[in-house]
Amino acid sequence: MRNIYKPLVLAVFCLCTIAASGQEFSLEAKSDTLYHLVMTSGRSVDRWTLRGRVLRLATGDVDGDGSTDAIVVIERRTRYDRRLLPRLWLFRNVRGYIRPLWLGSQLGGILVDARFSRGQVCSLQKTTDERYVAMTHRWMSFGLGADSILVKGTDRATAEKHFLEY
Repeated sequence: MRNIYKPLVLAVFCLCTIAASGQEFSLEAKSDTLYHLVMTSGRSVDRWTLRGRVLRLATGDVDGDGSTDAIVVIERRTRYDRRLLPRLWLFRNVRGYIRPLWLGSQLGGILVDARFSRGQVCSLQKTTDERYVAMTHRWMSFGLGADSILVKGTDRATAEKHFLEY
């Protein structure tokens, strides 16, 4: 009889561990340009289809509401900019469902990469004259606003160093 109850106790423990950890975002690659952003929250799972090449998935509380948001850098064209460029998209949990927080087309320069650090979104951007900028952004009432410039007008290696060290 003990062997029957042991897996049941283990299964209950695993469910409690998942529920206690809150929500998690992950990425499922279906092809090189089709992904699913997956949010696991307790026992529920929700998926959001991303069409384009995903370059980065990061998480953090972008808007300061106490819950984890997803930061996605995706290579896409937009309605007003037909160039295939990295775009910054933010997603949040709304009652167990993934919903867009902000679907940005640009932050100022040409986005190269973005991540979350110290309560802010950090970006690495390229200018039209092939120089690089690393900066931080804070959530405003709608969208991201520039907070501070870590380094500007430099080569990629120097900008990446500042971007990764922040």
